[in-house]
Order: sequence, then C-alpha cells, then structure tokens
Amino acid sequence: MFAPILNESILKRAQEKKKVAIHIHDLRDYADDKKHRKVDDRPFGGGPGMLMMPQPLFDAIKAIKGRRKVHVIYTSPAGKPFSQNHAKRLTRLKNLIIICGHYEGIDERVREHLVDEEISVGDYVLTGGELPAMLITDAVTRLIPGVLGKKESLVSESFEGNLLEGPQYTRPANFRGKKVPPVLLSGNHKTIEIWRKSQALTKTKKVRPDLLEKKNKGASNDGNES
Repeated sequence: MFAPILNESILKRAQEKKKVAIHIHDLRDYADDKKHRKVDDRPFGGGPGMLMMPQPLFDAIKAIKGRRKVHVIYTSPAGKPFSQNHAKRLTRLKNLIIICGHYEGIDERVREHLVDEEISVGDYVLTGGELPAMLITDAVTRLIPGVLGKKESLVSESFEGNLLEGPQYTRPANFRGKKVPPVLLSGNHKTIEIWRKSQALTKTKKVRPDLLEKKNKGASNDGNES
C-alpha cells in the first residue's frame, strides 16, 4: 500500500535528497509462528474481532530501535487529534516509529510499555492504520527544512496561525468574464497582504469558526503568560 505514496512527488524527492529515510516493516516477519506468521488472536474475555498480539510488536520495535532513541506512535481513534502544530512538533524528533493499528486494536501491554503517544486523524473508523501513517508521514516530511522549495510556502499555507488560506488566482486576469480582484493586480504588496489576511479571516470564520476560537484562546493565554 505504501509504495505508490512514498515513491512519488515530494516524498520521493525528500528521500532522494536524504532529507528523510522511510522504512516499511512487515510485522509478520517478526512472528514466532514462522509457518502461518500469525500476528493476531482472540481477546481474553470474549468479544468480537481480533487483537494484534504483543509478541510481534515487542520484537519488531526492539529490533528496529536498536540503541537509538525512538518516539513510538500508535494510530488510534483514541489518540490526540492530528494537527499542523502536531506535525511541526514531530519534525523535531530524529527517529519515529508508527504502529499501524488493525483489527480491533492492539494488546494493552503494547500501549503501556512501548507507545509514547497515540494519534487520531479524525473521528471516523478506517480498516487499518496504514492510511493514517501515510498521512502523518506526508505532513511531517514536507515540513522538514529543505524538502519544499520555498520557506514562504510553509508560512502562508492553511492552518498557519489557525487560519485557512484565502483565495488564490493565476493567469489570465479575466477568464470568460470572471475577473481577478483588482487589489491583486495593483502591485502594492502591503495592500495585497492586508487583503489576503482579511480574506483568510473571512473564510475561516465562515468555514471553520472553531479555528478562530483556538486562535483567540491562544492569544488570551499569551497575554496571561506575559
């Protein structure tokens, strides 16, 4: 599942430029059951579905970590919601392991003794943790210095400062009677910047008012701290 995502576009170039190293590990390779390579079993106490067994996960993570300091993430609906600020924080860590959740989850002993944090990518259920792992990998990798061409593109994109990005236009200035706002053609960069911030605020207020609440709360906290 990972090959089409990791071997294309920005993620591919980031690896080629040695900005990031991404490795996929098959848990079945670490199963004690070499014949069937079993990694799941029924939960004690009954209940539907299967659970990921502790043995393959403990042995896999021990082998992958070696002597390095590694931050272990488990993708789970019970985790903290993933955000842009969360992705930024993860870029400051040198080594990450992402456990892709499956079935009805993992043995609780893995959570207690191996996992450093749980991450959720939304209030919905997926068939496995591979897609969330890809999402986290993409969001974190593009923030690593040198991966994207211009630092400015990171500063002005959506969710920076808890604001959505405002409308963008390109040539032609008049497309079938639909014209670009005159302010963008003025050449006055200060006026353009004010207009863009205003548009970003308007869009966020309309589409994601919850982000503005976070922004205002953050400003209030900063004031209290100062």
